Amino acid sequence: MKQNSVIKENYKKINQISARCMRVIAVVLLAFFAYCFFMLDLDTTLLVIFFATAIIIALIPTLFINILKIDSSAATRHIVILCISIICTMMTTLLSAYAFPIILFPILIASLYYNKTFVLYASLLSSVGIFISNFLAFTYKNTFVGIDCNTIEEVMVSYTVPHILIVFSMSVVAYSIVQRNSMMINSAIDTAITMQNNQKGLIYSFAEISESKSKYTGEHIKRVAEYMRILGKASGFDDDFVEILSTASMMHDIGKLMISEEILDKPDKLTDEEFLIMKNHVLYGEALLEKCPGEMMHLACVLAKEHHERWDGSGYLGMKGDEISYIARLMAVCDVFDALTSDRYYKKGWSLEDTYNEIIRLSGRHFDPKVVRLFIQNFDKFKAVHNKIPDKQKY
Repeated sequence: MKQNSVIKENYKKINQISARCMRVIAVVLLAFFAYCFFMLDLDTTLLVIFFATAIIIALIPTLFINILKIDSSAATRHIVILCISIICTMMTTLLSAYAFPIILFPILIASLYYNKTFVLYASLLSSVGIFISNFLAFTYKNTFVGIDCNTIEEVMVSYTVPHILIVFSMSVVAYSIVQRNSMMINSAIDTAITMQNNQKGLIYSFAEISESKSKYTGEHIKRVAEYMRILGKASGFDDDFVEILSTASMMHDIGKLMISEEILDKPDKLTDEEFLIMKNHVLYGEALLEKCPGEMMHLACVLAKEHHERWDGSGYLGMKGDEISYIARLMAVCDVFDALTSDRYYKKGWSLEDTYNEIIRLSGRHFDPKVVRLFIQNFDKFKAVHNKIPDKQKY
């Protein structure tokens, strides 16, 4: 989890909020059109053209952010501010003083992004829009509501300069607020990153303890985490979630801490009674993790409980199909792949090709067919991880 990725994700959420704000503005414009249509003596065609154009522009951010899903690009926020600035220029051109409050909207929306430079950018666009709208309103005052001045100089002194000063004053206030909030947010992000890194370190330590108790090596949990990363990306999860999921997967066997070494290390086949005890490690894992706060620990809890479930319902807890969480279905493939290909004191590891064929054979029985397809598509990556992180200890 890096600061830049957190900020990028926040911008994505803010872009979505901005798109909603623009949709609200579109509704306000529609209501304002009704008011102007009945209350002002303006050409109907002119009103329709201006307001229809403004409403269409107000919906452009929704097109980019909600429909085309271009919601993480740095350019998206500039499109939002540009759209609202154009709308403000159009409305103040058409309606002059009637639309005066709208000139502050670009600064208000820019403030959502807690970026000082962006506030200045919005202020500049607003100032340019004020200059253009006042010039057009004066030049075509017989067409629009118009400005009651005799010269362009009088327009500048009476309207343009005061409006720009108001925008400037608002910008100073917004700049100060954004600066303060930006410092607070960055501090909160740094704290969150530190806490998550500490949590990852703790998870890895506990995972190593659980594996070492059953005479596995730390390489097992490293490989499983990498396999989960591969399938997580292939499933379309974003990078941050993949990172959290990969780390959480290290805890899938934490419940083995509650199982005696006599059962864990028994070289012979377990008795029915011993196997029932062994199966309980999934419930022990759930009990250990279910009250731990945070998304990562919640995912770890789900994986600890469900990683031995099978698609056909023949797993430890009898869950089947979509009853099993999707991430646990990913975990099942990763865990079995590593278990089959790894040497243990009681068995020799399978070849990669035999393991590949076995997982395909068990598609629809042990494994979700959809996950098996992802495994097939990414098998070369699985092989690369297997070869890159070999066990340090041979059994």
